[in-house]
Amino acid sequence: MGGSLRAIPTGAVLTGVLVLSVSAVAAPAAYAVETGVVVQKVSVNGGKPIVLGTSQTESFTISVTASDDSGISSKLAFFGIEREVGEDYWSYHGTPTCTASSATTSTCKLTFKLDPGWGVPRNTLAGPWKVIIQLQSKDGDLYNNGGTLTHPVLRRGKLSVDAGPEPVAKGKSLKVTGKLTRANWDRRTYAGYTNQPVKLQFRKAGTSTYRTVKTVRTNSTGNLSTTVTASADGYWRWSFASTSTTSSVNATGDYVDVR
Repeated sequence: MGGSLRAIPTGAVLTGVLVLSVSAVAAPAAYAVETGVVVQKVSVNGGKPIVLGTSQTESFTISVTASDDSGISSKLAFFGIEREVGEDYWSYHGTPTCTASSATTSTCKLTFKLDPGWGVPRNTLAGPWKVIIQLQSKDGDLYNNGGTLTHPVLRRGKLSVDAGPEPVAKGKSLKVTGKLTRANWDRRTYAGYTNQPVKLQFRKAGTSTYRTVKTVRTNSTGNLSTTVTASADGYWRWSFASTSTTSSVNATGDYVDVR
């Protein structure tokens, strides 16, 4: 479901349905200045950044645990996450499902499932998004956080690696190449991420920990290339730490036999 340019009426959007807008969304207003509703816990995507690619189906959940002496009602409940940069605006929003754990406390959840055809925003909107939470108690008190909470929504990063020659003689040079790309939401494709520091890491065969050997910057097309001295059998990978707009990513290790 999509294309809404106004507030979604209570009950019109079910959990698991994406609602997105390219125009401002007017969430129901919180009229009560004082409220007895106490928000105990907020979880957006399990505490991890929301990372969106280009064509695959994505999903994330907003979960809020709240209490009131009269209990929490599902009436006027509204969750959303949104960002506006210049003329670009995007919003995922809808009505959560609230489940009572006691007479006073409920946990309300809304899961967003993005359609792979049109469910990603503009590149300019990667970064911190406002999280909108509105709840109502059974005796009529309204709670609205006013969008004071933010959560990162990032473009997905991808990394490749290739180490060779394979096998290689001990003490000889080993060339390690790769490419760092990231989701281009505007064009629905992946493009090279330029001039970014990426760590080259090695995990010796029989061990479980990677160690950083050196840091290399991507070139003007996102490519990586360096040489190292082969010393032992093991796995080589590139590791990118993330930026304010792009997710962290580790390449799958490439095993090299050293003889």
